[in-house]
Formats: sequence, C-alpha cells, structure tokens
Amino acid sequence: MAATRDRSRAVSVSALDALNFALNRSSPVPLYYQLAQQLEAAIEHGSLAPGNLLGNEVDLSVRLGLSRPTVRQAIQSLVEKGLLVRRRGVGTQVVHSQVKRPLELSSLYDDLESAGQGPTTQVVRNEGVPATPDVAAALGVAEGSEVTLLERLRCTHGEPVAFLCNYLPANLLELDTTQLESTGLYRMMRTAGITLHSARQTIGARSATAEEAARLDENEGTALLTMQRTAYDDTGRAVEYGTHIYRASRYAFDFQLLVRP
Repeated sequence: MAATRDRSRAVSVSALDALNFALNRSSPVPLYYQLAQQLEAAIEHGSLAPGNLLGNEVDLSVRLGLSRPTVRQAIQSLVEKGLLVRRRGVGTQVVHSQVKRPLELSSLYDDLESAGQGPTTQVVRNEGVPATPDVAAALGVAEGSEVTLLERLRCTHGEPVAFLCNYLPANLLELDTTQLESTGLYRMMRTAGITLHSARQTIGARSATAEEAARLDENEGTALLTMQRTAYDDTGRAVEYGTHIYRASRYAFDFQLLVRP
C-alpha cells in the first residue's frame, strides 16, 4: 500500500512539474481562479490523470509561490466541481475530468472514446415494446406497434456518466447485446449502411428520482442534464428517438454561438 502511494505521488509530482502555470499577478482575475482554471484544463486534457496526487496545500503553495489560502480556494473550487477529492492521509487527488460533449449529431460512445475517457456500457434492456404515443409520434409509427427499446448505462473510469434510453423502429438493424456493450449505437448503424443525416434535439435539466440517483451514483434530488433527440437518416426516415439523462457533475454540452449577420 505504501509503495503504491509512493508511486502515485511520484507520478503526480512529475505531472505537476511538467505543467507550465502562467499566473499573472497584475491581472484583475484572482490568482485562485487562474490556478483553478489551469488545473482544470490540465485535468481535461489528460496532463493530470485520474489517481494523480497533487500534494498538500503547503507543498503546492511553496511550489507555485502562492499563499495557502489562495491554493486552498483553488482546490476547493475544483472539489466542488467533482474534479478533485481530498483524502485523509493521502492528499488532494484527481478524480476525473468533466465530459464536455460538442452539440452535434454524434455518438456519446464515440465522443468519450475520442476524448480518451475509456467508455464502458452496461445494457439494461434490449427488447421489443409497444410504442407509446410520444415514441410513435417521434418515429412516425402507429401507436402500440412494436419498437425496439434499448436502456444502457454508460460509464467512464468505472463511474456512471449517463443513462441512455433509445427507441428504434422494429427490424431496423440487428442489435446484439454483446456488441452494444463494446461499441456505440451510431457506429452499429453506420456499419449496417444507415446514413445519419440530421436530428432534432432538446436539452433540459431536472432533479434525479430515487431510481435515477441509484443508477448514476448520485443523491436523490441532485440536478441532472436531460436530452431528447430524434435522429433521421438521409432519406428523412426517423431511425432513433432517445431520452437520456446525464450527471451534471460529470457532463456538459459544449457549443459555439455565432452572431447572425
């Protein structure tokens, strides 16, 4: 155990030493905020990996030439975001980076994989069910007709990030549960010759129910991000209707706004 801690501490020291903290002491931006932003960027880009130790506040303040209160405030802001955790007898440790997903028609699995997040999937349901009025309207099928329901728990670094509920037209493609646990749904669609073209998507937020909190390892009532999406192929056919929930502490939608001329 001691040897493991020593190795982790050595890794964290070298990782911190490789970072170039550019702190502008004449800037109106508080030093704690500058430090927090740069630490967060290092975590997001993988320069600081889950499990790395940052040392205690005294070590960090000496290394960076900052006061202990400044370092403490920076660390606390990242603890509140869920990026760092304080462990007694160990020190401040990197937990994970928040997933920032571009607001475009893409697969969560592909986005997590390309970001080096190591996604894993647990298929909870993969079966035919009668289409409810909402599902029927979204997919353009008769109410009560059979559609395929997929429920999956998506994790990164062994921790849940999202619970995905997807409805597809019956017989759209072969959905093998084992394959669904090793790749993304959109990747399977592309392999089957389905060309995704566009989607209508709505993003919101609400409090977690007891069941949702248990699935996502959160407290009941914790804020969750929600997303509803209907995806269409290049013929205009609706091929997927999804209702997803995401841990707000681990996940964010990222998009760019342009000024209309």
